[in-house]
Amino acid sequence: MTVSAKPQNPMARVMSLRDFQLLFAGAATSLLGDQFTLIATPWLVLQLTKDPMALGIVLALQGIPRALFMLVGGAITDHFSPRVVMLFASITRFFLTISMAALVFLGLAQIWMIYLFSLLFGIVAGFAIPAENSIVPMLVKDDDLQAGNSDIMGVTQLAGFVGPTIAGILIGGFSNSNLGVFLAFSVDAFTFVISAITLWLMNLEKPALISSGTTKEEMIWTAILAGIKHLWSDSPMRMMFIVLMSVNFLLMGPLMVGIPVLADSRLPEGAMAFGLLMSAFAGGNLGGYLLAGSLPRPAPGYMKAIVISTVGSFGLIIGLLGFIMYTWVDFALLFLLGFGNGYIAILLFTWIQTRTPKNMLGRMMSLITFSSTGLAPISQAVAGFVSKWDLTMLFSLAGSLVVLVTVWMALHPDLNTFSAGLVEHPVEA
Repeated sequence: MTVSAKPQNPMARVMSLRDFQLLFAGAATSLLGDQFTLIATPWLVLQLTKDPMALGIVLALQGIPRALFMLVGGAITDHFSPRVVMLFASITRFFLTISMAALVFLGLAQIWMIYLFSLLFGIVAGFAIPAENSIVPMLVKDDDLQAGNSDIMGVTQLAGFVGPTIAGILIGGFSNSNLGVFLAFSVDAFTFVISAITLWLMNLEKPALISSGTTKEEMIWTAILAGIKHLWSDSPMRMMFIVLMSVNFLLMGPLMVGIPVLADSRLPEGAMAFGLLMSAFAGGNLGGYLLAGSLPRPAPGYMKAIVISTVGSFGLIIGLLGFIMYTWVDFALLFLLGFGNGYIAILLFTWIQTRTPKNMLGRMMSLITFSSTGLAPISQAVAGFVSKWDLTMLFSLAGSLVVLVTVWMALHPDLNTFSAGLVEHPVEA
């Protein structure tokens, strides 16, 4: 009797799973819809106020509660399961976006309403993000976890690459009215319906391992402290957390603030150069995700070398951007930076997930995500101050400090125990 072989490509093998197919379809649709709101919201703010400071307030009202509630969201995820939290978040975000669409359509939208919308959206995101980062290990085997992460993170990058262009065309097609903004919010609301349906159709059950973790009697803050304690007691994980937080802090500001200033002040193509450079970084990330998902996990010895060389190259590339004034050279550098970032992000994300007890995934993913995004507002503020003083200094200083972090990591004794393999852990609270 002939037995049909399982797909050999890990990404294809993961995509053959029914629950993962539902997750992928819902995530891809919702992520694409998010780009419409990301474009529509600032456009509506500027149409109503003509004030860039109002736009800054909107971004802060989204970003600050998202960071503050992320640790709470991780504990809630471990108690109720990622699927339940994601389903609740999709339904809540549907009502928020459809309400904004209705207000815009009726001509009733005011700036205070957008402030409230942004605040509530940021709070919901604080719960949704840890759940979204925790669900893949519940759906795929540990051997295929790297491929599963690559599929989900790849579609995230792809949506961020093509979505803003589509949204911009839609909104720009109705430049004499807010009809395009209404349609953009409506599209996003519809995608949350699709996401909720796919989550509802999943057969994923909450494993006993997770339900034995955070109990009803356990306070949320106790659960959060237990997650922090677990992270801090795992020496290699603690070291990697410090590296991720340091490198993200040093790179976020130069990328988000320094690149547009560089394009505006030093590159002849101006705004077009800015778009090209950000597309290069996004395209590089997507390529890195796909490569990591297609290849097997590196052996422990190679993993160590890959991490050191890749993080070190980040510092060199950022430093070079302060001295090179040719758009296509900067394009190539940012593509390489994005490619390395995408590849190593999948490797580290998978390593952290396989090293974490499943009943603590929500809390651990919230901590790791916080290390990446929680300090972003501070990094951007510092970058804005330094770039106003000396743009070359911004890139040079950031690059030099990333190299120093790399040297510290390379000499750290815990790096010798760094492994891409699965680590068994007992159930923890």
